[in-house]
Amino acid sequence: MTNNRVLTLIQSRVSLAPMAGITDYVLRSLIRRYSKNCLLTTEMISSEYLAQTLNGRSGTEILKRDDNHAPISYQISGHKPHLMRQAAEFLNNYADMIDINMGCPVKKVVGGQDGCALMRTPELASDLVKAVKDGTDKPVSVKFRLGYTAEEMNYVEFGQKMQEAGAEFITLHGRTRSQMYSGKADWVKIRKLKENVDIPVFANGDIISIENAIECLELSGADGIAIGRGALGDPTLIGRIEHYLNTGEKLPIPPLEERLGMLKWHLDEEIKLRGENVAIKFMRKFYPYYLSGFENAKVLRSKLVLEEDYKAIVNLLRSVNINAQSNLAG
Repeated sequence: MTNNRVLTLIQSRVSLAPMAGITDYVLRSLIRRYSKNCLLTTEMISSEYLAQTLNGRSGTEILKRDDNHAPISYQISGHKPHLMRQAAEFLNNYADMIDINMGCPVKKVVGGQDGCALMRTPELASDLVKAVKDGTDKPVSVKFRLGYTAEEMNYVEFGQKMQEAGAEFITLHGRTRSQMYSGKADWVKIRKLKENVDIPVFANGDIISIENAIECLELSGADGIAIGRGALGDPTLIGRIEHYLNTGEKLPIPPLEERLGMLKWHLDEEIKLRGENVAIKFMRKFYPYYLSGFENAKVLRSKLVLEEDYKAIVNLLRSVNINAQSNLAG
């Protein structure tokens, strides 16, 4: 890596990848408890939405951060250079880095010419990078995929063009848009981009363990890795990978009792942020990740996703813990 400004900011080889409806203020805070240095990334923020916020509409909890969240990258999406520049100007007060989403595969995003659709319009994508650079003095990064389809794998040329436009950091997801999240991320292909740009490249896709991280770094030659779904249910993963890369020591996955404590903290903090009714429904997507790999997990998850009473949820979690401990004793 030759970019000193980004190197100064990113002192870790691991980052939290942005995930819509997932990497909110609470999850970012939870990840930071176990990793002091990783680059956190917000959920994707629409530049159109931010334009409405700037015009007097209410703000969004996505913007919320604590001092200890640094370094943190705010990810924006859009296809209109003037709105992207406005968004960058607005986020200058929050962000340590601004990331442009050019990889989201979701139909409603690419249908609006945002996300991975930009890989089909590299000139516009280049203009967006320049517009964001005009709106901020912070480093600007881009996250994209191998291409829109297997026949359109233009990621190397696209990455070079983003660097020429002023991008200082790239995160590359090792799938095409047409793959969505199916199949397996192709870490080997990431190496070709790394060999053809002069800015830091982080590899993304399917990294859910320390062993995955080691293999991905070896195959991709990337400067670091971005962890998405792997951090769900195990907020310690990023910190444990960092620890291994720094020391060579593999720390174990936290036992069920600890994971249940993290889940309880996550739920309580979401309630503080969103209110009890909204938070309880919001947390349902996280239960399968926290509650995996133990006896009767499926039965418990099926009860939790239907439960709307906070005390009943806490009692269910407590009963799991008691059963787990009795099984260990037996």
